[in-house]
Amino acid sequence: QVQLVESGGGLVQPGGSLRLSCAASGSIKSIYAMGWYRQAPGKQRELVAQINSGGSTNSADSVKGRFTISRDNAKNTVYLQMNSLKPEDTAVYYCNANLLARGVGYPGDYWGQGTQVTVSS
Repeated sequence: QVQLVESGGGLVQPGGSLRLSCAASGSIKSIYAMGWYRQAPGKQRELVAQINSGGSTNSADSVKGRFTISRDNAKNTVYLQMNSLKPEDTAVYYCNANLLARGVGYPGDYWGQGTQVTVSS
């Protein structure tokens, strides 16, 4: 079975940086895209950034110029470098992968358990 495990969250002051990591493992044939979503208390989960196997990216306007997503296809791992953090970035960050599992005829979405990011002075 496919699993996604996040790491790297924590408490940081405004203007600081964090680096999130997410590793996918299990019975995977192909990963088409990986990305990060976040959900703040009382708010809907939103897309932060995503990257496909060829390196093409999409990101929210609110994080462009501050966050950078990257991927190591050989390790099935995606990273999110978060710079110039703001209090508004405080949320639980969830890893997502769109992939084709072995023995399945179509791709699907898989989710990690989430990692807390808190930006506060």
